[in-house]
Amino acid sequence: MAWFDCGVNLTSSRFAGDVEQVIARAQAADVNRLLVIGTNLEQSRAAVQLCEQFPRQLVATVGIHPHDAAEVPIDYLSQLAELAGHPAVVAIGECGLDFNRNFSPPDAQRRVFQAQLDLAAEVGKPVYLHERDALTDQLAILKNYQNTIPNMLAHCFTGGREALAAYLDLGCYIGVTGWVCDERRGQELRTAVPLIPADRLVLETDAPFLIPRTLKPRPAMNEPCWLPEIAEVVANLRQQSISDLAAESWQVSHNLFGRPVRGRP
Repeated sequence: MAWFDCGVNLTSSRFAGDVEQVIARAQAADVNRLLVIGTNLEQSRAAVQLCEQFPRQLVATVGIHPHDAAEVPIDYLSQLAELAGHPAVVAIGECGLDFNRNFSPPDAQRRVFQAQLDLAAEVGKPVYLHERDALTDQLAILKNYQNTIPNMLAHCFTGGREALAAYLDLGCYIGVTGWVCDERRGQELRTAVPLIPADRLVLETDAPFLIPRTLKPRPAMNEPCWLPEIAEVVANLRQQSISDLAAESWQVSHNLFGRPVRGRP
């Protein structure tokens, strides 16, 4: 089996000095390809640099997280556009709306989000979406782009059936993380997972965050090597074999990011 972790915060300071070992542990668990998430200009550049160091294992996104929307420099879009031209960059984001904490004012979030959607349409790359407590606003904005952006991924989807249906209506792919392993907080998601079409489901750890609660003993932080733990829970909920889920999610992940491959990297 081969797995694609479609969301790793590999530029996090928690991975400092350990990236090579993290990748090695992932490969030992058959997690052979990782997507490194860019959340601001600095982290996006760092993600691209990591891809240059590990070109067979890594791809990246470049973007501005809604938390950072208020702090962007005047030329942030031109900088993102330049980064987006790198061959390892497969999507624009992590971008979207987060009204839970409002680290950036909502108006700034909307402005920077829409600018990145325009950029994704211009460069012909998918968008890597973040949303928290802002579903109505986010969907209203995305509807204007569903015919101009190649693909959209609802990263770290934690919603229930209604939110799932809304994203699927837009043609979105759905990213499932270790949130599904938490029978307390993840109950809504657990009821939605069986309803995700096989050609829209991808798996991600969002490491070092969201340690799967089913892991015993609990590790100090999440890593890509724990993706098969998430997959086992997802396979059980969907009543399918782990090997079928592996084959499907591997191919769907590459379909989403426009880099189809056969077999292992």
